[in-house]
Amino acid sequence: MNVNQEDVPVFILCGGLGTRLREQTEFRPKPMVPVGNHPILWHIMRSYRAHGFRRFILCTGYRSEVIKSYFLNYSSMNSDFTVSLKSNTVQVHSVDHDDDWEVTVAYTGEETMTGGRIAKAAARYLGDAEHFAATYGDGLTNANLRDELNFHLAHDAIGTVLGVNPPSRFGEFKLDGANVMEFAEKPEFRDNWINGGYFFFRRGFTEYLQNDVRCVLEQEPLSRLARDHQLRVYQHDGFWQCMDTQRDCDHLNDLWKSGKAPWAQI
Repeated sequence: MNVNQEDVPVFILCGGLGTRLREQTEFRPKPMVPVGNHPILWHIMRSYRAHGFRRFILCTGYRSEVIKSYFLNYSSMNSDFTVSLKSNTVQVHSVDHDDDWEVTVAYTGEETMTGGRIAKAAARYLGDAEHFAATYGDGLTNANLRDELNFHLAHDAIGTVLGVNPPSRFGEFKLDGANVMEFAEKPEFRDNWINGGYFFFRRGFTEYLQNDVRCVLEQEPLSRLARDHQLRVYQHDGFWQCMDTQRDCDHLNDLWKSGKAPWAQI
């Protein structure tokens, strides 16, 4: 089955409180925390666009006005412009970016959980799309999202999740009694795959969601999908990093400043 990536809507969860990164999120939602000169949300969207996706539905909540203002003023903030103060009109002289995204900012509630956010936004903006993508607004990867979509289309299950194999934050021992036989600093968990947060779903997944503020994507919806044998994993052993803490934020910024950020090399 052939599907044009440009027709696949991408739902991005942008409404959480970001309590573990409070020093950055007191006055803005976590997806707007900067990596370099741009919010992490911009980096996520650029990665999708590099693989052919351009329709974005941002599921907002906490500090949604920050995201609304960012995109309402996107062209003027990235270009030269003239303001006529008497008529209150703005002329943008040249658009100094090549972002041809279609962005829908959908307010999905201040306290709504992840599954409820997707359900609320999908009810309004999924349209007649047979497949859609979903991700969190705080994780970056160099996974080939076009290939993940093709993997998703090639099987009959309802959902596909990106599985990642991240390194441990801590050194790991292999012991023989009290003797350390092997030491690995921040080893990869060779057999342990975790949710990398980049999903593709057939529209039938909406039946697993509840348009309810208490619906948590990672609990009943995905658990039931797995029990029904309707969830497949697309394994990715390359770069993946979420931004949960200030340490994570600093790491992503260091990678960007180095000029060798893996997600930007797509």
